Amino acid sequence: MAEKSEFRRYLVNVDSISAHQLFTDCLVVGSGIAGLRAALEAAKCRGVIIVCKGKAEDSNTFKAQGGIASVLDDADTFESHITDTLSTGCGICDENVVDFVVRQGPELVEQLLNWGTEFDLKENHIATTFEGGHSHPRVAHAHGDETGKVIAETLIKRVRGNPNIKILENFFTIDLLTDENKGPHFPEIRENGSPNKCLGIIGHEPNRGPQIIWAANTILATGGAGQLYRETTNPSTATGDGVAMAYRAGAVLRDLEFVQFHPTTLYIAGATRALITETLRGEGALLLDNKGRRFMKDYHESAELAPRDVVSRAILAQMLKTGSTHVYLDVRHIEKTYFAQRFPWINELLESFDIDITKDLIPVRPSAHYMIGGVKTDISAKTSIEGLYACGEIASTGLHGANRLGSNSLLEGLVFGKIAGQEVSKKKKATAAHLKHPLIKYQIPHSDRTRLDAEDVRNSLRAVMWRNVGITRAEQPLTEVQEIIRFWQRYVMDKIFDSPAGWECQNMLTVSLLMAQSAQKRRESRGVHFRRDYPNTDDENFKKHIELAR
Repeated sequence: MAEKSEFRRYLVNVDSISAHQLFTDCLVVGSGIAGLRAALEAAKCRGVIIVCKGKAEDSNTFKAQGGIASVLDDADTFESHITDTLSTGCGICDENVVDFVVRQGPELVEQLLNWGTEFDLKENHIATTFEGGHSHPRVAHAHGDETGKVIAETLIKRVRGNPNIKILENFFTIDLLTDENKGPHFPEIRENGSPNKCLGIIGHEPNRGPQIIWAANTILATGGAGQLYRETTNPSTATGDGVAMAYRAGAVLRDLEFVQFHPTTLYIAGATRALITETLRGEGALLLDNKGRRFMKDYHESAELAPRDVVSRAILAQMLKTGSTHVYLDVRHIEKTYFAQRFPWINELLESFDIDITKDLIPVRPSAHYMIGGVKTDISAKTSIEGLYACGEIASTGLHGANRLGSNSLLEGLVFGKIAGQEVSKKKKATAAHLKHPLIKYQIPHSDRTRLDAEDVRNSLRAVMWRNVGITRAEQPLTEVQEIIRFWQRYVMDKIFDSPAGWECQNMLTVSLLMAQSAQKRRESRGVHFRRDYPNTDDENFKKHIELAR
C-alpha cells in the first residue's frame, strides 16, 4: 500500500452522530448470485438490506454466459468433478472445500430449477455441455448463452418478493465500519483472533449523501475487479471496491496474484470487449491464427478444450509469433440455425457487426475475466474480522487454487452465498438497532498536493496493469508498476472525493498495488500466474498461498 504514514483507514470523513443512519440485522453488499442467495437464506430469520452501487442487475453474474458446473448426469460422478477442479487448481486448492462445494451442487441447482430458473432441458432433464478442463459434460445452461442473466432474474424476483429484504440501488459503499477502539496499531485481540469487529458500512446515496448502515452482520459479495485492466469482460462496476475496503478494515487477503484471463473475447477495434463463451469451443469451435492455421495442438494435447490459462497464453504466444492483434474462432462448420438457437446472444452480437458465421471467422483475443484471489474466508464464509462474511468472486475460499475450472464460479457463489446466509441466521439474535455503537469520528487532514484527474489516472492504471501485471509477468515490470502506482497514490489517496468515480479510482490503485506485490512475491509459474523469468512451478517454495494484511 502507500507509505504507512499515508495510510487512511477511511476514504471519507466519518461522523457517526451527524450522518443519516439505518439499522439492519444483516447487510449484504452486492447483488450477484452470491449476494442474492445469501440474502434469501438470511431472510428466513433476519431482516436484510442489500446495497448495490448500480441496479440489482449490474453484476458479473448477469453477464455470465456459459453456465453452472454440477454433477447432474448419472454418468458423471462427484469424484470426477473434484478431480477436474483439483487438477485445474494446480496443487493449491483446499481439498475439503472442493469436496464440500461439488457435493452441494446438484441440490442447489435443482432448487434454482424449482424456483423457476429456465434451464435448457433435454428429455425433461437439465441439458449439460462440455467446457475446457471438464472430463464430462456437466455445465448446465439457460436460454443458450444467457445462463447468468436467467439465474439472476430468478433470484432478484424472489428477493423483491421477500418482505424481510430491502434493496437499496445506486448506493455506493465506501468503507466498512469497525470498532477499532484501541487504534489500528494496538487493536484489542478478541477470543476468535480478530483484532476488530465489523459494525456495518458508510456509503453514499445520491439523494441523501453520506449514510451509515449499522449491521449486526455484514456479508461482502461485491464481485471482481476486471476494470483494473484495459481489456476485460467485466461490467463497469467491477472495480475491486470490496477488496479495497476489506483491506482498509484489516481483513486478510489471499492469492491476489491469480487473475484469470478469458481466452476469447470479441476483438473489434474501437468496440467494448464482449465475452465469447468457452462453451462455444465445447460445442466444436476451433481456434485459428491469422494464417488460417489451427494452432492449439502445438500447445496442449486437449487443444481448444485445454484449461483457460493454457489457452490464453497460447493465443498470446501465437499473436506474437504471427505479429497479429488477435486470432480467430471458426464456427463455419456449425449449422447456422442450431448456432442461433444455442447461442442467441452471441449470434445477435455477431450480426450487429456484420459477421456471417457461415463464411466469416470471429476475431478474438484474451481479456481479464475473473479474480481468483480475494478476502480470505473459511468454509463457513467467515473472514478474519468478526461479524464480516464474504462470498462469491470477492472471496478466496480455496475452491479454485491457482486457476478456476470453467463454470465453477456460479457454483461457488451459490454454495457460499447460502452458507453465509445460514451462518447469519443461526447466530444468536442481535439487531443492529439494539447494539451499542462506538462513536466514530474520523477527520482527514487537508492536502495541498497537486490534484490529478481521477479519470486520467484510472485509464493510465488500466493500461499499465495490462502491460505489467497481465497474462505474463516478470520482475522488472512488476517493480516498475509498483513505483508508478505509488506515485499516483501520493496525489490521489490523500484527497477526499465526493463521488463514486473518485472512490473507485482510490480503490483501483489500492488493489492494483496489492496484486502487483503478490505477483512479485510468487517467483514461480502456477495456474494463471505465469512468470517469464520463473517459468517453472516451484512446489518446494510456493505450494502455498500468499496472504496480505495491513
